[in-house]
Amino acid sequence: MTDPQHIIEVAIPLYLEKTFHYRVPERLKEEALTGRRALVPFGNRKLTGYILGNAAGSEITNLKDIIEVLDREPLWTIEELEFFRWTASYYQHPLGEVLRTALPAGINVQTRKGSSGEQATMSGGKNIRREKFYLPGPELEAPRQPGAKALEILSVIRESGEISAADLRKRFGTCTPQLKRLTGLGLCTAEEREVYRDPFKDCTVKRDEPRCLHTHQKNALEAVTSCLDQHRFTPFLLYGVTGSGKTEVYLQAISHALERGKTALVLVPEIALTPQLTGRFQARFDSGIAILHSGLSDGERYDEWRRIRRGLARIVIGARSAIFAPLENIGIIIVDEEHEASYKQSDGLRYNARDLALVRGRMAQAAVVLGSATPMVTSIHAANEKRLTLLELPERVEGRPMPTVELVGMKGSKETISAVLSSCLIETYEQRQQAIVFLNRRGFATFLVCADCGKSLTCPNCSVTLTYHRQRGQSLCHYCDYAVPAPGTCPSCGGATLGELGAGTEKLEHDLKELLPSARVIRMDSDTTSGKGSHERLLSRMNDGSADILVGTQMIAKGHDFPEVTLVGVVNAEASLGMPDFRAAERTFQLLSQVIGRAGRGETPGRVVVQAPDTEHYAIKSASEHDAEGFYRQELEFRREVGYPPFTFLAAFAISGLSEQTVTEQAEATVRLLARLKSELKIRVEILGPAPSPIYRLRNRYRRQILLKSINRNDLHRLVFCWRQQATTISTIRISVDIDPVDMM
Repeated sequence: MTDPQHIIEVAIPLYLEKTFHYRVPERLKEEALTGRRALVPFGNRKLTGYILGNAAGSEITNLKDIIEVLDREPLWTIEELEFFRWTASYYQHPLGEVLRTALPAGINVQTRKGSSGEQATMSGGKNIRREKFYLPGPELEAPRQPGAKALEILSVIRESGEISAADLRKRFGTCTPQLKRLTGLGLCTAEEREVYRDPFKDCTVKRDEPRCLHTHQKNALEAVTSCLDQHRFTPFLLYGVTGSGKTEVYLQAISHALERGKTALVLVPEIALTPQLTGRFQARFDSGIAILHSGLSDGERYDEWRRIRRGLARIVIGARSAIFAPLENIGIIIVDEEHEASYKQSDGLRYNARDLALVRGRMAQAAVVLGSATPMVTSIHAANEKRLTLLELPERVEGRPMPTVELVGMKGSKETISAVLSSCLIETYEQRQQAIVFLNRRGFATFLVCADCGKSLTCPNCSVTLTYHRQRGQSLCHYCDYAVPAPGTCPSCGGATLGELGAGTEKLEHDLKELLPSARVIRMDSDTTSGKGSHERLLSRMNDGSADILVGTQMIAKGHDFPEVTLVGVVNAEASLGMPDFRAAERTFQLLSQVIGRAGRGETPGRVVVQAPDTEHYAIKSASEHDAEGFYRQELEFRREVGYPPFTFLAAFAISGLSEQTVTEQAEATVRLLARLKSELKIRVEILGPAPSPIYRLRNRYRRQILLKSINRNDLHRLVFCWRQQATTISTIRISVDIDPVDMM
């Protein structure tokens, strides 16, 4: 009979529903511990596996041995593995894939063939960076003089106590011969150490002290710190208008958690918001801050992950993947801008970091603070039902007024910038104040239209028009990156006259430069922020006053604090209302409220000009009148009537393939199976579809979707689980299931 202590459960990072059992040879018994990785035989391959613990039951036979243990220390704690198991179960995704997602790039093992057969290499190992450090030796009389430059270097080493070779090279240039001579004479010693790449190395910040809180901030802080003192899970909704001082509450709550020996996890929706928030934290806390987001290099991300794992960082700030940070002893989790859709992963493991923050907080018995000036409709409903503790900040700091908003109807107008907005921009520039102009569409023109046949340029791979980018000289698909030279000729009739329709941020930037030729206009969208550090460079120009007008898409609409911005212009405010999604009004209200809130955050009151063909829609009117209560009341009534969250739970099936007929057949077969299972399980789930996806063809693949709705979350999950057990799919078809979908496109 096999010793059960020598059998382990292993998750494999492949799309497999189950985990596997392996035997541990005697030589690896002390190393094969929970949370480490092992190289395991899998079919005719050797793969990385994640050790989940000892397998129960001694009756398991005919098992293969693990080949090698790959880590000297665990990658995860037992508590973290419990969190990953929950995530895999809820989102109905293989545990091995969840664990792979939780690791930073560059740490997984790859199998390769070499001259001596198959060898496994840990790609993370090559990312480890080592550096020489020089320390002073005993101050003895050297038998020979080391030379003037060497003596100068020795003086610096003795003065510093220790110094890296890199710092010595910065100061003295090439100095290897002198260092060799000094070590040879015993005047200094050298030792090699592992060093971490520092994402903050080029950042300089001024120290900041805690600020005096107004009454509402004090009340909010007291509620959070009380929870920290009692070490119990409490979910809070910090609902504060733009400029009300939510970040200061975060900082002082985290300070309290650190004083209690706890750690803090801070989530931001996208990397554009990270530099400014990180700067606030660096100014307040001396050290122990780590950041995790896609803007880091693989090496930086790997180093930050290891710093967190080793307990060298007590505050972690990052985008959605930071929810998986290996942070122990968590006291507080903050989700800034909790309403943002970018917390939801759109492929692979389709998790929502905002929701997982509540799960991880519950497991850690931590305080979880969901902060926003425009919370999700579902969050407002949860607060109304007392499932979230509501903390309100209804006023701006120092009693500053909310900006005044003017609505400008643009129906029938062909102008990008109205006369009202033009006048305000000129006045703001002449007063040496700053402005933001928002348009949630990049490019120069929305699309080009042939003057001869009237057809627009469309993408051959996707069911969308091409966007004209004048600076690139291309018409571009924003979904698959297909590009053709522009203006070009009409592919339908060969006509040479292609007219521009619509406007994007590039066109807006062009028009602003024509309106104010001497103004310093900068643009912030995905075309101008692809390079590393580009977000920081653009934002710093607004902060230091070297830019007058910032033009951009939604990445400029939230979280940024520019005290000198007194004017905000919104172009095409209604654009997101046309999206085929039940959340269209909510997203429009949130986006407008956020961008309106960028004005008047300093000493001078702000004003906003909102342009839209129809200014009467309740999302636009509520945002312009700062009437959040009215919007949420109306939106919740709409959701209740049509049966959408928060009154139901959703799961979405996305079915795609290269053959339109095969996709249709698979979609219909999927609906038939779901309907049969629903009947057998006797559960209440509404099955909608199959229907063509709003973007029917994407990257050459035809797409159909099925939506499941239920007032009972368990019924929904049971149906999806049973479908997974019985589903058969055509090999050329992809089917993905999204629990709690956010993007219905």
